[in-house]
Amino acid sequence: MNGRIEKRFPTSVPVYLASLDEPRSRERTLTENVSPHGVRVISQRFWQSGEESLITPLTGEFRQVGRVIYCLPKGEDRFCLGVEFPDRTVKWGEHSSA
Repeated sequence: MNGRIEKRFPTSVPVYLASLDEPRSRERTLTENVSPHGVRVISQRFWQSGEESLITPLTGEFRQVGRVIYCLPKGEDRFCLGVEFPDRTVKWGEHSSA
């Protein structure tokens, strides 16, 4: 099955983004959109598809381990990551129930 089955919400949530391999080397960034099982987030570095990431919302929700689905260039020094959380539902504030 191809394509998204869940609605995404264009929501800017401040998060810390880190690789599971190097959790102390985190960057503070923002999401572009969110869904209960995924997120699109901006990064300063290129990520490999399949790489595991650690996303910690600054709004108080628990940190989440996700898998990078894609990494696309966004300008000269930024990348857009598609990250999925296949085994859990993530609540992104009020937007997860809309």
